[in-house]
Amino acid sequence: MKRVLVCEDELVIREFVVINLKRAGYDVVDTDCGEAALRAYSEANGNFDIAVLDIMMPGIDGLEVCRQLRAQSAELGIILLTAKAQQEDRQNGMDSGADMYVTKPFSPSVLTTQVNKLYALIHKKTES
Repeated sequence: MKRVLVCEDELVIREFVVINLKRAGYDVVDTDCGEAALRAYSEANGNFDIAVLDIMMPGIDGLEVCRQLRAQSAELGIILLTAKAQQEDRQNGMDSGADMYVTKPFSPSVLTTQVNKLYALIHKKTES
């Protein structure tokens, strides 16, 4: 099963993302803060293909979650989902270990397409 970890503190956005990813065939675990995302990742023994992380959250922000997840797995696909759209923000996100950077507002079909692309890329690498 294709597994995605979603970390978004805004309930409406999180539910929107989860519904669309489930419709696309993904098994989704959702969390509302960085601490919960790291805990969910650990409790699942890293059994996720992709993490979709909001950047601006209270407590541990998405950039730090990204860094910590990347330190644990080079294979995990990481997508940052954020309202921060400046080039410097995008560069900071990519420097943190993200594979993709999607800005809000976003289309659910665009996010699902990005998740599908990243999933295919990750599994192509692991098969090689």
